[in-house]
Amino acid sequence: MTKTVTLTLEDGTTIEGESFGAFTSAAGEVVFSTAMTGYPENLTDPSFAGQILVLTTPMVGNYGVPGEELYESISRIFESDKIHIAGLVVNYYSEEHSHWNAAKSLGDWLKEYNIPGICGVDTRMLTKKLREKGAMLGKIVAEDDVPFHDPNRDNLVAQVSPAGIRHYGSGQHKIVLVDCGTKTNIIRCFLERDVELIRVPWDYDFTTLAYDGLFLSNGPGDPKMCEATIRHLQKALAQDKPIFGICLGSQLMGLAAGGDTFKLKYGHRSHNQPVKLTGTQRCYITSQNHGFAVDTATLPAEWQILFENLNDGTCEGIKHNSKPFFSTQFHPEAAGGPEDTEFLFDDFLKAVVAYKQGQTA
Repeated sequence: MTKTVTLTLEDGTTIEGESFGAFTSAAGEVVFSTAMTGYPENLTDPSFAGQILVLTTPMVGNYGVPGEELYESISRIFESDKIHIAGLVVNYYSEEHSHWNAAKSLGDWLKEYNIPGICGVDTRMLTKKLREKGAMLGKIVAEDDVPFHDPNRDNLVAQVSPAGIRHYGSGQHKIVLVDCGTKTNIIRCFLERDVELIRVPWDYDFTTLAYDGLFLSNGPGDPKMCEATIRHLQKALAQDKPIFGICLGSQLMGLAAGGDTFKLKYGHRSHNQPVKLTGTQRCYITSQNHGFAVDTATLPAEWQILFENLNDGTCEGIKHNSKPFFSTQFHPEAAGGPEDTEFLFDDFLKAVVAYKQGQTA
């Protein structure tokens, strides 16, 4: 027996649909992703914390959800250890799933984490509204109503960052990963490259540690909430050790450098965002998931744009003119999406090697 639930937006729009997943109410920021595959990865991406996610692909759930596998004590498949979205909105939910590694249905998986889903929604209409008016607050209402809630007023990074330090690998390069909500594939990419990885909480003073390179992870919400991270990063920028930031990490680098950030109208959430390497005609198709960006007009003179979004011209990465600091707004590790820019991990480690050689010269 199907149950009816309602999606309500802050502009008064009300859409009825059928419940799947947990029959419960939830509130958050309604955003959309145009990715056609990869919902197990997207739903476990901590950057989606607090958001009601609209998937524009017409059919969702047809390949189910894979079973968990561990690699070096982390997931081999998912991007974290749980679902982070507040709710899921789709057009057609496939109750029947079929895939060689499927262990359960999407609906059952949502129930495990008490996450509501609503299907039978005209997601094309909804996406057009979000594009025209911008991301807005919303709620999925089952039996009991809930108030609207703006997750960007919360310190979402503090909610998704781990409580303690974790160590991975035993390679020759010691990298500190500042976990603001890191995707697991970032850790996998480093472990495949002969490093010792020290994963620290978002507010940990990593400047007290001995390391060869610093990595700033992705994460949810407004980067300005991460005041402690920015303070520690400002100390690191005064030194010469290589620094690489992804997504939220790029915004944090921009803020620590003295620049500013702003909220995008509806964000970039897809697997097909085109970016161009500044100063060249070389373009890449990238995977992205963010709602804020660096305001390049506010960057100090010693910083420049590294990548530019070809859809709207926004900043997709920055770099220092003389020091080995750089960032990308997109995800070189993807998961899901294209991995055309994974070589940036190699570029970062080349900078680490050069720094270490300079220290011993």
